[in-house]
Amino acid sequence: MTLFCPMISLNRVALPVLAILWPWSGMSEERLTFNRDIRPIFSNACFACHGFDAKERKADLRLDTAEGARADLGGYAAIVPGDPGKSEVWLRILSDDEDEVMPPPEHHKPLTAAEKETIRRWIEQGAEYQQHWSFVAPEKADLPLPGVANPIDSFLQHRIQKESLGVAGEASKETLIRRVTLDLTGLPPTPAEIEAFLADSSSEAYGKLVDGLLSRVSYGEHMARYWLDLARYADTHGLHLDNERSMWPYRDWVVKAYNENVPFDDFTRWQLAGDLLEKPTRDQLIASGFNRCNVTTSEGGSSVSPRWLESDTRRFFWTSLPKATALASATAVSRSSTMRTASRSSRC
Repeated sequence: MTLFCPMISLNRVALPVLAILWPWSGMSEERLTFNRDIRPIFSNACFACHGFDAKERKADLRLDTAEGARADLGGYAAIVPGDPGKSEVWLRILSDDEDEVMPPPEHHKPLTAAEKETIRRWIEQGAEYQQHWSFVAPEKADLPLPGVANPIDSFLQHRIQKESLGVAGEASKETLIRRVTLDLTGLPPTPAEIEAFLADSSSEAYGKLVDGLLSRVSYGEHMARYWLDLARYADTHGLHLDNERSMWPYRDWVVKAYNENVPFDDFTRWQLAGDLLEKPTRDQLIASGFNRCNVTTSEGGSSVSPRWLESDTRRFFWTSLPKATALASATAVSRSSTMRTASRSSRC
């Protein structure tokens, strides 16, 4: 939400409009979480002016941290846990005054009724903040429906039942092999592969199909495409005459890493600082080529803007890595990208 100007505290003004969304309180009182339910809304509509970037921050207000959101703004606060009616954020959201409403009209990112209700319920439930998911150790959840063959299906079926939804019919084997082959290799199955899968009536047919696809070189090539796009891999420098540069060993290493199922932590460290490891292997040295995927120039007297490097480095560290890893590796990074799953096991 941009331009959160502390001109008038709307919690001192009677707002009949407050009643507009109150009927929504009859909705399911499932416990909302900041990372799942609120962060996406704030990130889209608020953080540009009330986030971590001090240079762009308006009214010295942060909504990305609990401390900033709950700070005393002169007798009122942006968010008062448990009380939407005293939370300036909520009152500004409801305002019909173009000079007060948040996000402001010129921001062109109005909140939907569902998003407003989500924010209200979250504040009412205590407005609990969370660290970014990458800084929070995962915890194994109990299966909501024991006895289901696939643990993922246990969660899916539980939610489907909760929402009183129907279940789509099982896909045909022809559809199934096409979906999984395209997903894992980026290529359609051949007629011979389809015939072989249709002829296999064993209960292990699908598992064998997946294992076979994961063992193909084309699996690594397909997965690497996503990573290389995010890393901004290119065989040219990107400036002036866009001259050729020899980056293909790094590209081939990424493909190899997927095909060999390199653990995600190694996949990360080797690219950030493989050349700084003790007695680095050739693969680890090549992996650090990630740091050369930035736009470069060999023209004398010219330089790459530091802002290009800073923005990408921040994006890599603070959206993707455990803080300790990020801080330890920061000096080795010249530019970066967001993370994507590197482990074969996490894909299936």
